[in-house]
Amino acid sequence: MNTGGKGLFSHFHLTPTEPSWFATALDQKPDHCDAEIAGCRVHLRAWGAEELPPLVFVHGGRAHSGWWDHIAPFFSRTYRVIAPDLSGHGDSDTRPSYDLRTWAREVVGVVPAAGASGRPTIIGHSMGGLVTATAAMRFGDHIDSIAVIDSPLRNSARAVARLRNRKPAQYRSRDEILSRFTVAPSQELVLPYIGRHIAVESVRRTDTGWGWKFDPAIFDADLLEPADQESLETMFAKIRCRMGYLRCEAGLVSGTMAERIRSILLPRSPFVELAAAGHHPMLDQPLQLVATLRTLLAFWSITS
Repeated sequence: MNTGGKGLFSHFHLTPTEPSWFATALDQKPDHCDAEIAGCRVHLRAWGAEELPPLVFVHGGRAHSGWWDHIAPFFSRTYRVIAPDLSGHGDSDTRPSYDLRTWAREVVGVVPAAGASGRPTIIGHSMGGLVTATAAMRFGDHIDSIAVIDSPLRNSARAVARLRNRKPAQYRSRDEILSRFTVAPSQELVLPYIGRHIAVESVRRTDTGWGWKFDPAIFDADLLEPADQESLETMFAKIRCRMGYLRCEAGLVSGTMAERIRSILLPRSPFVELAAAGHHPMLDQPLQLVATLRTLLAFWSITS
């Protein structure tokens, strides 16, 4: 997720020339379209032929579909890859309120909107992993498989409160707001050419200057309150479609929590650790993330 924090761009002058794989991935431009889901316009990006099986990537909180721009093309030869902007994020419209169930409905609803058919595989990062698990709970018969990337079993109350209390500022210029782009939680490494691309995709011009592409109300909802939502731990135990879990070694999930997740999933579902990856592996270990997801998808293709 992005916040109006201290800023990563102070390090971008050290950036080497972007590697050829990154430039090639961005050269594969996605289709952009909208879907009307539960009374809200949901924007999405899609790569690959419509007749291919659907593969959906779900971003984290305060992020957007552009976080997958350099990841999705690696899968577009064999999948219709779809990345939605959840409502309240990116170029989608806002809602009066937000919850995991509505976002899960959006994730399933964008598949036909992208011209794809069949049961999708859904991959969700961080908060998007909670959305993905909720989709599997509610629409499991219509989903082939899911993968969750570094989503904790329960939210850190301190972290959520910090995000909730941070008011998004308005900036006078595009350069000023781009200089303030950062990620939360912070991590040791963000590859600067990736950070720059995502930052540019994360801002919009407003009537009063420049702002971020998310609705500050998205964290007003208590997404994991036990009285209202099932915890991720409970959902993992109940999900019946195929699933896998990717833990980022330097991410949000502690060693103790990782062992708890592993005990819930094994032996029926893979549990993989991404060595040295921060919470946002598409920013520091993108090719490791691609290779791991490709392996998981290949495994499922021969065990279906």
